[in-house]
Amino acid sequence: MTENVREKLFTEFAPNTKQEWLDKVTADLKGADFAKKLVWKTKEGFDVQPMYRLEDIKELKNPANTDSLPGEFPFIRGNHADSNDWLVRQDICVEDVAEANKKALDVLNKGVNSLGFCFHTDKSYTKADFLTLLAGIHVDCVEVNLVCGNHKFEIEKAYKEALLALGLDAEKIHGGININPLGTYLRHGKMCFANTETLPQVLKEKVDVMAQFPHFRSIEVDGYVFSNSGASIVQELAFTLAEGAQYIDLLTDAGLSVDAIVKKLRFRFGTSSKYFMEIAKLRAARYLWAHIVKAHYSATNQKADCDCAYKMHIHAETSEWNKTLYDANVNMLRTQTEAMSAALGGVDSFTVHPFDYAYETPTDLAERVARNQQLLLKEESHFAKIVDPAGGSYYIEELTEKIIEAAWKLFLEVQDAGGFLAAIKQGIVQKAVTEMAKTRDLDIATRRENFVGVNQFPNFNEVIDDDVIDDKSCACIFKAEDETAEGAEIETLKPYRGAQAFEALRYKTDQYTQKFGRPVVYMFPMGNLAMRKARAQFACNFFACAGFEVIDNNGFNSVDDGVRASIDHKADIVVLCSADDEYSTFAPQAYEQLKGRAIVVVAGNPETRPELEAAGLSNYIHVKNNILEELTNYQKQLKIA
Repeated sequence: MTENVREKLFTEFAPNTKQEWLDKVTADLKGADFAKKLVWKTKEGFDVQPMYRLEDIKELKNPANTDSLPGEFPFIRGNHADSNDWLVRQDICVEDVAEANKKALDVLNKGVNSLGFCFHTDKSYTKADFLTLLAGIHVDCVEVNLVCGNHKFEIEKAYKEALLALGLDAEKIHGGININPLGTYLRHGKMCFANTETLPQVLKEKVDVMAQFPHFRSIEVDGYVFSNSGASIVQELAFTLAEGAQYIDLLTDAGLSVDAIVKKLRFRFGTSSKYFMEIAKLRAARYLWAHIVKAHYSATNQKADCDCAYKMHIHAETSEWNKTLYDANVNMLRTQTEAMSAALGGVDSFTVHPFDYAYETPTDLAERVARNQQLLLKEESHFAKIVDPAGGSYYIEELTEKIIEAAWKLFLEVQDAGGFLAAIKQGIVQKAVTEMAKTRDLDIATRRENFVGVNQFPNFNEVIDDDVIDDKSCACIFKAEDETAEGAEIETLKPYRGAQAFEALRYKTDQYTQKFGRPVVYMFPMGNLAMRKARAQFACNFFACAGFEVIDNNGFNSVDDGVRASIDHKADIVVLCSADDEYSTFAPQAYEQLKGRAIVVVAGNPETRPELEAAGLSNYIHVKNNILEELTNYQKQLKIA
């Protein structure tokens, strides 16, 4: 196409203003409320419009979103000026150091360039153990991370001794350890190795252990716990930033410079299925942290050696909160979008948890899939080659600014309460997260927030084998992780999976079935063809979420035929499916014939409901139900205990 033709096309088709688009959309809505129909009311505290245009970018309050370059302060566009590369991390459980070493060498040949060694909670490790663990691993070429329960200090020192024995260049050692006393305090309710008064000095001692290794990060600022406890994205970001700021304050009190402190901090975030929001969250995190660090330099009359001090070092992992036990293969779809969000948002390293991680020790296949999900993005989709791939997107730039504003406001509220430590002692952080989790739980129960395979579109034929449940206790799989210590001083956060309540409900049916057979829900369609089919499909999906056997059919011409078929199929529950205006003509008759033989349910919420209830029809299912409560009630009626 020549330049003249191109110019002619632009002159023939005049651009439309945003208002013209909005007027057209409003007309197409035919009187419906624009805000209710098309504007997304987020849990993060702001609205998302159905479309964004160039003028929205021009109206951004913060010019740094678009004026700064990648690799420049405030790093909203990424830490790197020439790539978007990140490290592919896989965690390895260290039960036996020789076996863990063997596995590490294997995965390093399969695309991994960051290792996370997860150490047994109650065992201590020596320099000799680490020399065995690291044998054959070029520690100066790959990142090595230490994930510990207890004995963090001893493990860190043993690792240092092993590195010194290997005689490696300290500049080439990269990695970190998950020392995070504030996060532990929030999970356990008690300080693990110090108290409030001694914490600054103890933290300094732990930082000093690896001080000679400039790229080893000794303090982990953990936002993952907020993500997995049901927090919103804004809460996760604001509270994590507040925790990071608290560490700067504590270590400054211990005599360390801001420059020395920030280079020893690493942030850990979870990425959820909120695809665009997660991209924007990571961009907002870097921007806000850069300004927080700059403020600390100013407050202490210090100056950064270089702009790299303002960078936020981010390790992220796929969220555990939205993973499911039932229809677990769907977890692979969830982790893929989460990995994409992390890559596009710009992380330094990332872990994809295997799809079966929620309920068993991951299989080799699951681990291979998890690795390859990242490698596919890097090697086939080239996500690592494009600097700031999200930059310039009208939608993402707007989301980034909205998250910055909302998270900064909440961050300041924590600071006004005296900082992160004071806020968790007062229960401010815990209360906010718990209230948000309750809101999300209600949304899951009413299917405003969906888990495919669990509370929406379940696999009708899936049954959980007892062998799967035996791998972990039911308390671990179906309940929150309560690690509150005896004598806890504060309220604790208790991570959980959003699908747990529905999974426990369905598992209860699976257990009942082993002794008494699976309850049968039979569809009784009559009348209007379109409505009866739609409502039968809705009802099948509804009751399958509880693990009931659902039987659909094409419909009946008479009540007698439907009743006879229901009885022949030994139905425990019979669902009448028709148009609202037709229920009054046949539902009472069907109920009278089935009364005492089965629970009769009406699919829908018809205007004639008072008349139907007067006739004895007391059960109704529809889109406004709290499905979890309704299904629990049907289990009780069927005496499923």
